[in-house]
Amino acid sequence: MSDQGPSFSTIEQMKGLIEGLNSYITTYHGGAVDFVSFDGKVVKVKLGGACLGCPLSPVTLKGWVEGTIRQFFPEIEKVEAVN
Repeated sequence: MSDQGPSFSTIEQMKGLIEGLNSYITTYHGGAVDFVSFDGKVVKVKLGGACLGCPLSPVTLKGWVEGTIRQFFPEIEKVEAVN
């Protein structure tokens, strides 16, 4: 008998992480980040809410979203925002 819990794919884990980031960004900053796609190297997300047009959105994307994702998925080459 195995004590292993449920197994989640990399994309499911990534979506869960981004949902957690989205909850924080929405609650404390009025912005939003949503998972769009993952091709094995690049994660694509969509920024929304207060992030649209914000001059600090590149910092949010690279420093916060990409930085957090790469902590858990170091194989990721980059995170890109799409419209």
